[in-house]
Amino acid sequence: MRAWWLEKPGPIDGAPLRLGERPDPRPGAREVLVSVAACAVCRTDLHLAEGDLEPHGPRTIPGHEVVGRVVERGRDATRFAVGDRVGIAWLRSTCGSCRFCVTGRENLCVQPMFTGWDTDGGYADLAVVPEAYAYRLPEAFTDTAVAPLLCAGIIGYRALRQTRLPSGGRLGIYGFGASAHLAAQVAVYEGARVHVATRSESARQLAMSLGVESVGDTTDPPPEPLDGAILFAPSGDLVPVALRALDRGGTLAIAGIHLTEIPALRYSSDLFFEREMRSVTANTRQDGQDFLDIAARVPIETTVTPYPFNRAADALADLAHGRVTGAAVIVNHA
Repeated sequence: MRAWWLEKPGPIDGAPLRLGERPDPRPGAREVLVSVAACAVCRTDLHLAEGDLEPHGPRTIPGHEVVGRVVERGRDATRFAVGDRVGIAWLRSTCGSCRFCVTGRENLCVQPMFTGWDTDGGYADLAVVPEAYAYRLPEAFTDTAVAPLLCAGIIGYRALRQTRLPSGGRLGIYGFGASAHLAAQVAVYEGARVHVATRSESARQLAMSLGVESVGDTTDPPPEPLDGAILFAPSGDLVPVALRALDRGGTLAIAGIHLTEIPALRYSSDLFFEREMRSVTANTRQDGQDFLDIAARVPIETTVTPYPFNRAADALADLAHGRVTGAAVIVNHA
């Protein structure tokens, strides 16, 4: 099969990914083999390629927003039939027995595995996934439209829930890429007043088209105090900016897996009055299912920039340099 793999982490303009041929994978027990139709490009893929995240193995194939059809079932795999359309997301497996798994917090599992980091992902013609961690996908979405929902959407949804936003609350969103433009639609659908802060003019236009209350630069104060905020941009410098924008009792959720250094915080101006700051770590499968259900009801509109398979490296470079509006999606026509 064709695949892109990480040859050696480094700056994205130095071409850390390589395109070539790899042996076709085979499904193990309770696994399914998927013919990949589309794979969205996540900022986590970029962090892996550039070495912000240490690779967990050699020549890893990135990609964890994978859409395709089941072409083979492993031993004892019965959940899906050959030909079913499924989604493969970031969370690949959990132990099922640690203190977190048994209390409904499998996103904090002490022995998790992640697609495109611990195991090969979707920048390839074929991918394998444990059937218990694959998703049935709403028929309302095309392959290209549904791919970004599988990480950008799910993580954005969990981040939104982590803000504990009250009904009709005021939400701030810092950074407006793939994940943010999906979370914003859920928030608006649920009646929130959404204020977006981003440097990108095209992202501001997209945000306004989705019904948000206001847009501004990343350091601009919002027009009203916020009940909750989500930081999608991987910039630690924005943490105190977002905290100071919160009303009393507000919560900031930090959605990225990687963040630059956070500057010193001032207790009186940044944290007092019971302001909270929370990280967002992966997701549970229930988060994923809940989000896909609400995405179909909204219905979510995904803004995508498609790239042919042989330009996957260009998609990552464009993401790194802010040249993508919405989500980049690698489309496999093989």
